[in-house]
Amino acid sequence: MTGTTTPSGSENRKPPAPKWVYSPIGRAFVPLRRWWLDHVVSGVDHTAVIAKIAGESDTSPRYIFMVMMSAGIAILGMLLSSPAVVIGAMLLSPLMSPIIGAGFALASGKLKWLKISVRALAIGTIAAVLFTALIVLVSPLQTVTPEIAARTQPNLFDLLVALFSSLAGSYALIRGREGTIVGVAIATALMPPLAAVGYGLATLNWTVFAGALALYVTNFLTIALSATLMARLYGFRTDLSVRQGWFQNFGIFFVFVALAIPLGFSLRDIAFEASSQRVVQDTIAKSFPDKARVSDTVVDWDSDPVLVSGAVYTPQFNTQANAQIAARLEERFERPVSVSVEQYRVGTDPGAAEQAELDRTKAAQQAEATERQISEMVGELALVAGVEKSAVTVDRDSRRAVVQAKSLPGLSLEGWRLLELRIDAGMPGWTIEVRPPLLSLPTIRLTDGELDDAGRNAVAVIIWAAQRQGMEVTLTGKGQAFDSVAQQLLEQGVSLTQTEGASADRIEARWQAPPQ
Repeated sequence: MTGTTTPSGSENRKPPAPKWVYSPIGRAFVPLRRWWLDHVVSGVDHTAVIAKIAGESDTSPRYIFMVMMSAGIAILGMLLSSPAVVIGAMLLSPLMSPIIGAGFALASGKLKWLKISVRALAIGTIAAVLFTALIVLVSPLQTVTPEIAARTQPNLFDLLVALFSSLAGSYALIRGREGTIVGVAIATALMPPLAAVGYGLATLNWTVFAGALALYVTNFLTIALSATLMARLYGFRTDLSVRQGWFQNFGIFFVFVALAIPLGFSLRDIAFEASSQRVVQDTIAKSFPDKARVSDTVVDWDSDPVLVSGAVYTPQFNTQANAQIAARLEERFERPVSVSVEQYRVGTDPGAAEQAELDRTKAAQQAEATERQISEMVGELALVAGVEKSAVTVDRDSRRAVVQAKSLPGLSLEGWRLLELRIDAGMPGWTIEVRPPLLSLPTIRLTDGELDDAGRNAVAVIIWAAQRQGMEVTLTGKGQAFDSVAQQLLEQGVSLTQTEGASADRIEARWQAPPQ
């Protein structure tokens, strides 16, 4: 018997036409809808796509491990302010799978699949946040970098990034063209803010925590709902009734609007600040000659009054500039404004202002490098001396650093001297003084009545310790070597009391006050 066989799988049957098709407006779109179903939707293997997405939506050890590794690389890149490292983290992130899975499950009305995807996303999110928080806790770098700050103020553009990323990812999965670049597109909107959430938790910076969390939630909701729309558009069959489908469409539209409104306000605030920044720069420039150059303008809108600072490279000083600028800005913004503009005199030659700005930038970079070097030096001195950083005295004018060390078991005066020499060698141009605890002075041993290498080293240690402590030393011995050692100490400014001793093979040295 011959006949035509109809596929038993419901996934390949064309869905019935909705009622709107029979309306006057709907009839106008019938050709387009028919072309879409016949030439686009019919070419999609719905069963294979569903099987692939569902198979990658569940939690697995590999998924958790890759999420943690991606989050770890992301937070390190953000702490180092390295966009390249952050991009490297996106190459590893597997967060796309459960989010796209949740979107397709929502479109098809499969509650069990939706629960599996949401659970995987929740577990991955918690694992990433806790792992990044642990890294930040043990990291010596915990400052808010530009990479972190950029993830704390979500706006409408962030929503659009997530939307376009999701549309690209969903399309690639449906058409069988997925690859690493799709994961990167999704991770762009997810992994950096998730790492910033972990940073905020570790440092108890709730501003960063809340801002990054808001961005993360906004992005994953946008990605999931966009995937839902793409699944519906490409004809993935749903268990929902027509009424439920329209209710779902309305819900998605409502969520998008609810997300877009506050993000739109945030974008408006950012645009206002950017526009106001240009107004401030123009206002400052109007108070100086045409050849003046405005640089490093900073506006603090959160302060009251608004604080405006900057630098101007000008051939002619204006002693009333700050007051004039403040008056104009107060009239423009209708708020109290405090202005502090530094003026630097430059010549009238072309490029003089640019060269002055370049020189100032180089000087600022050198000063920043010096401060960083001083901070590292203070940290090392405090660590060696066993004290807090605040106990290290730094004189920047004379380039001198002094610290009073605590006693460390087993460390002699010679050991303290070697530590000071090592730190001093790493800080050229600086004078480093480690004042050791009050320990017993070494004995100067003689060989055939003469100083050997060990004896000369003992003399050097005694001189160093006496100079650091500023205390008088009692020297006991006899002979020519004794007289020579005493002379060396006196020449180095050591307060000395000499006493006659009976032994000719050594010279004893001790503090006038008993050591601890």
